[in-house]
Amino acid sequence: MANILSPIINAFKIADLRRKIVITAILVIIFRISAHIPVSGVDLRGLQALFASNQFLGLLDIFSGGTLANFSIISLGLNPYINASIIFQLLTMISPKLEALSKEGEMGRQMINQYTRYLTVPLAILQAIGMFVLLKNQGIITQINPIQITAIIVGMTAGTVFLMWLGELITEYGIGNGISLLIFAGIVSRIPVALTQTASIVDQTQVINILIFAVLSILVVAGIVFINEGRRQITVQYARRFVGGREQGAGAQTYLPLRVNQAGVIPIIFAVSLVLVPSFAGNYLAQVHQPQLSALGRLMVTNFNPGSVTYNLIYFILVVGFTFFYTAVIFNPTKVADEIKKYGGFIPGIRPGTQTASYLNYIMVRITLAGALFLGAIAILPSIASQVTGIKTLILGGTGLLIVVSVILDTAKQFESKLIERSYEVFARR
Repeated sequence: MANILSPIINAFKIADLRRKIVITAILVIIFRISAHIPVSGVDLRGLQALFASNQFLGLLDIFSGGTLANFSIISLGLNPYINASIIFQLLTMISPKLEALSKEGEMGRQMINQYTRYLTVPLAILQAIGMFVLLKNQGIITQINPIQITAIIVGMTAGTVFLMWLGELITEYGIGNGISLLIFAGIVSRIPVALTQTASIVDQTQVINILIFAVLSILVVAGIVFINEGRRQITVQYARRFVGGREQGAGAQTYLPLRVNQAGVIPIIFAVSLVLVPSFAGNYLAQVHQPQLSALGRLMVTNFNPGSVTYNLIYFILVVGFTFFYTAVIFNPTKVADEIKKYGGFIPGIRPGTQTASYLNYIMVRITLAGALFLGAIAILPSIASQVTGIKTLILGGTGLLIVVSVILDTAKQFESKLIERSYEVFARR
């Protein structure tokens, strides 16, 4: 335990790191305070009941940090910004201009970030309008007039911009990725509530189920760490250089690390967004007065219930499919092979160029299959564990679990790198 906490303890001994930690803590506290300031004209009890019965809205609430269920001034959370970031990440892979801009170093990255901010605003407006219409149809919003509608939409959009600003402040002046830390804070803030709810319903027959659930949770977290840190090291050899008949340097040997989980949490986000649409649409159709549409809606709700076999099977297939799709988008074997060849490198036993690209593609498909199957299992495991143990209050979806573990690992690495950097500075002064 002391070894685990030693980096944090050492960090507080360094003025610069101590300042970053304090700034991060203050900004996260501001975020959590803002999450409890509600928008006027909303039936909060009815709103919380709606989110408890709809997993699609529950997913949005995860990325808003629990603010959407409270309909706070930052109720949209970071959903529009995340969507804008994913859109530009995909566009960068298919647009030559954006790809060239991304290679221009820090200036190019700042330009893409600025475009992402611009896109976030219209996405936030559209999502605010959609949320207003949904809550109006459900009878959650009690005051309906032009001023009230404008205030809600503008307020929700401004809240997203405010959170985006907080996240960037954390990234620049604090520790870790600000956007990820805000989402992490929102997910973790639910743990006391979940534990309290579980404690209130515990009896002697459920103790064993809770222990089983706890063991499964530990194994899942260990598996996520193992897969996230998993790499396939491809040896890359660089030829020796000769200038004027003299050898200028021996051939260097490096490694090309190929991650097992190259796509991260993105495939689960895409998959859960699609697999929950039939249930969401079914709830709407079930209320229609036309018998055929109402029967279709009830059928969709039954078949796409999160506990059903159909739901979990389709969810698993979508996660696996999106993992391969997103990995293919962000990793181009031909481009990587050309870069290796351009700098005089080669993979031992493999010819540069086309054969290198084919070899990298072969390796990537194999390790992506393992990563895709693991992500698919993580996505449906909470539902299976809930069905087996009968515990509903401790459910943390695969998306939330991956975010929590990934943020902890990333922040720990930043702590470690800052401490190592500080050690080098102290050594250089001596």
